[in-house]
Amino acid sequence: MSGKVVHFEIPTDDSGRAEKFYSEAFGWSLTPVPGMDYTMVGTTPSDENGTPTESGSINGGMFVRSEEFPPKSPIITVDVEDIDAALATIGKLGGSTVSPKLPVGEMGFAAYFKDTEGNILGLWQNAPQQG
Repeated sequence: MSGKVVHFEIPTDDSGRAEKFYSEAFGWSLTPVPGMDYTMVGTTPSDENGTPTESGSINGGMFVRSEEFPPKSPIITVDVEDIDAALATIGKLGGSTVSPKLPVGEMGFAAYFKDTEGNILGLWQNAPQQG
């Protein structure tokens, strides 16, 4: 388990309003994801895969808050080698799964959990490398 913070997500009620705010306030680049209610957020120079090229920097995303997934606060996402194992450990330590492992295109997998303090955080697992 790497345990590095690799992504953030900001819930919105009005994605257009939020995109305008963050673009104008910080100069972030915003790219809606076709077929999803999700916008990729670029905060730093990145390579062709969206990986930040400046050490210590991360990019993120925005999603529209819904009844099914209603976080009211931003979410940080932690990189893990195995989401299923991480969720099992989280459960043993008193946390709980909010959303199980789901594929994210061909890039990898995501899941969400609640910690012992009631905070919702994300997990990320890269897809196996082809080759």
